[in-house]
Order: sequence, then C-alpha cells, then structure tokens
Amino acid sequence: MTRMNVTVGGTPLKNPLIAGSAEHHIAADGVRRALRTGAGAVVVKSINESERGRDRLQRAQYMLLDEQWREIPWTPEAPATAFIATRSGLTPQDFAAWLEQTVQLDREAKAMDSYAIASLIVADLANTVAMARQVEQAGVRILELNIGTPYASQARGVVSTELDPERVAMIVSTVRQAIGIPLWVKLTGQSERVPDLAAAAYRGGGDAVIMAGRLLGFVPDVETLQPLLGTALGVGGFWNLPLTCYWLAVSRQQNGPDKPLIATNGVRNGLDIVRAMLAGASAVEMASEVMLRGSSVLSDALQELDAYLQRKGLTAAELVGVAADQRKAFSDMPLRTDDWKKYVADGEASIRKD
Repeated sequence: MTRMNVTVGGTPLKNPLIAGSAEHHIAADGVRRALRTGAGAVVVKSINESERGRDRLQRAQYMLLDEQWREIPWTPEAPATAFIATRSGLTPQDFAAWLEQTVQLDREAKAMDSYAIASLIVADLANTVAMARQVEQAGVRILELNIGTPYASQARGVVSTELDPERVAMIVSTVRQAIGIPLWVKLTGQSERVPDLAAAAYRGGGDAVIMAGRLLGFVPDVETLQPLLGTALGVGGFWNLPLTCYWLAVSRQQNGPDKPLIATNGVRNGLDIVRAMLAGASAVEMASEVMLRGSSVLSDALQELDAYLQRKGLTAAELVGVAADQRKAFSDMPLRTDDWKKYVADGEASIRKD
C-alpha cells in the first residue's frame, strides 16, 4: 500500500516498521516470522568477532518488571506497563554460519519486498571492517553498525558505547570507506550529546541514524537488599518513548530534514510509531515488545498504523513531512505563564481543582 511507503537514506521500505535485533532473531525461523508479519525490514541478531560476547549470551539473564520495579511473570498477557531488564550477549553462531544464514534470509526478504539487515557491533574496528566487507560481498543489502549498546562499561572490549562525536565520525568513516551498501548507525541514549553523535555519524558517511539504544540501569531489590540480576542491567520500555521522541526532535532540528532517523526504544504499537514519526523518525524499530509478546505485535502495529493513516487521510511519508514542519514550533513553544497557579499545593492537599 503506497500510503505506508517510506524512504530511509535512499532505501525504499514498504512501511516504516522495522523488527529490531534481539534474541528472537538469532534463529532463522524467528526472522522469518517477523518477515511474514509484513514488516518493512528485520534486523538479524548482532554479531562481532568476540568469543566473550558469544559466551555472555550463554550466561544471559532476563526479567520482566512492573511499574513498582517488581519482577512479574514473563507472559504475553503482562500489563502494558511491563518492561524488560536484562544482561544479554551476542548471537552464539560463529561469523561464517551467521553470514550464511543472513544472506539466505535477505534473499527470502527480497522476495517479500523487505530486508533482512545484518548488524555488527564494534569491538575491534579492524575486525569490524573485515566483517563488513564480507557482509557486502556476500550480497546482504543493508548493514546496521551498532556502536550504542548499553554494556560497554561492563564488558570492555566486547561491545561499544561510543560517546565522543569525533570517535563516532572516525568509526563510521572507516567502515564507510570499506563498503558501498547502505550503512545505518545505531547510537546510545546515554549522552547529553545525542544530536552531536548523530551529526558525527552522518559526517562519517552513515546513511541513517538509529536512536537511541537501551540504557544501562541499576535497580536495588528492597526484599533481598541486592541489585536485581546482581549487577547493572540493560533497560528500556514504554517509559522511554518521550526520551526517544525528544532526541528525534532535537536531532532533526539540528541536522535537518534530509538526514534520516530511525527510532528505537519505547515503541509498543502503531500509534507509538506515529508518535515517533511525528517527532522526526522516518522509520521505527520495535524489539522488546516482540520479545515479550510475539511477532503478532508487529502485524497488530501495522494494522493500527494503517487505520490511523486512513482516518487522517495521510501517508506515512507525510508524517515525516509534518515532523519537519514542526521544527520551529518545537523551539518556540509558547507557555501559559499562569499555569503554575493550579499546581500550587495548599497544605497537605493535592493539586487544586479549577
């Protein structure tokens, strides 16, 4: 349907929904399930050369938390406010097997007017470049370069959380000089300089920027008096959508409407896709919600998005245009100077009622 079509850095997508990289995209059947939902693209579980990264997956831990920071059962019927906390790792496959599988999946995706995207996490840059070349030579059509994992401070030399714009530009430029296929760069949200990191990725030759990856968190358990999962953990959830949208909006404002952005972190449904696109995204990745509730989340989100576009008489591409038109409104937002009055506390009373 043409109303769902978008373009990301010169790459046409049949719709703006991308199934993001996660454990459910390790096996080929998981990627195929996502492709069958009609998603515009699917990102295969990330890899690099690190044996330690593969080993970490064997020792990975996962839990589902509610809004009171309590562990709850992992089930598709979990409340909408549930979110995942994890200590994860990389795909357990060796690179040759992973590449062979990814090539086959991308061939299948092409027949479905979609993409199976290869994802490399930087550990040693020289190895990343060598792997990127092999990805292109094997025929995979898009490469995601992930330099925004939450775990680099906890797993040094295994993954990357790049916070210096100059280093981002150098890494992206080095990979870009080695390959010609579309290069999408995934960045961290653990910085006050996310728009600068995005600008650096474009400067280095990135075709699109994905923002912003999960955060590193720490949640003490009030019953055991110990940290959940025993240490720092990766977190992301519905509560992160306003942060994602903020980084999209300011990055779009700083870098201009011709620099494609892909949203990730906090998106649960079709209307969240709309929210991310109105903030400046050309496309949206969804991962944690699928990991929890299954691939039907993707088809449900596409149906909700399509119904919204029909109701509004818009196309998905036009949502991106609306975001561009709102850049001035974002910076010059008027304030009602008397609004504070209705929030003044009166003794122990709660907010006053007008």
